[in-house]
Amino acid sequence: MRRLLFLKLCIIFSGIAAVFLYSHAQKVIYTPHKVSEEMFVQIDNGMSLQKIAEMLREHKLIEHNYEFILYVKFNKLYPKFKAGEYLINNDISIAGLADLFSGGKAHLRKLTIPEGLTSREAMEIILNNEYLDGDFTPFKEGEILPETYTFTRNEMRQKLVNQAKEALNKILQQAWAERDADLPLKNKEEMLVLASIVEKETGIAEERPQVASVFINRLRKNMLLQTDPTVIYAITKGETDLNRPLLRKDLEIDSPYNTYKYEGLPPAPICNPGKDAIMAVAHPDKTPYLYFVASGTGGHNFAKTLEEHNQNVRKWKAITK
Repeated sequence: MRRLLFLKLCIIFSGIAAVFLYSHAQKVIYTPHKVSEEMFVQIDNGMSLQKIAEMLREHKLIEHNYEFILYVKFNKLYPKFKAGEYLINNDISIAGLADLFSGGKAHLRKLTIPEGLTSREAMEIILNNEYLDGDFTPFKEGEILPETYTFTRNEMRQKLVNQAKEALNKILQQAWAERDADLPLKNKEEMLVLASIVEKETGIAEERPQVASVFINRLRKNMLLQTDPTVIYAITKGETDLNRPLLRKDLEIDSPYNTYKYEGLPPAPICNPGKDAIMAVAHPDKTPYLYFVASGTGGHNFAKTLEEHNQNVRKWKAITK
């Protein structure tokens, strides 16, 4: 009788202990740990569960390694962990950490290549980004699309460059397929060259279709394009900055990029134009304009005749004085 009572008590106390342990385990696993400041944790390929737990403890995201390890092993989550950089900016529990790593939602970093940069300038941005890895094959003007790209830490630079090239090809194909029917352009490569000139001539989005219309109108009339950015490129080849105003003698330089001297488009782009500039060339405004000059207030004044243009030039000179 006493033995039976003892067994019953053991069962009761075991049950109470089990409930207590389960409750404690639930509390340990699901109670969010306080995160006082934003931090990043990096899981590398082949990183052991023990190493991951040790890293989390060093970051004070868990108190004991074994609690995290036991939870992950019990739920068979470790094989699902994805390598990458993870942002921790909110209070998070052991279960939350395990779900984050097994879900593979690594933090995406951003790299922006502004519109109108030469390839030298764009390559410097890519090369100087500390979160990218590896070398890449140099690219020429007009081979990448200026855009903001996302990547994970330690991603290869060549992968991002390839992505930028694919983005440019996609936009260029789309623009050429949807272009206005009467454009005096032979192929999408010429469209890209003209877009690079438009990009360099104005940074105002609303003006790009107007600027494009001036060059389209000049091409139709077999007029010289007479655009300063091409002369600057003839001098610098995109390898340096000019760092001075253009001089009258510069307009006589013997180069296929000198649109004051040679008719038609330059042989290649003079920068990396953005989507808006490409689309502006594909769909230029219908205007009678053949000239434009800086207004002195950020934009440009457009003109149909040389006489009107000269008046605008005098206005610009008066403002700049």
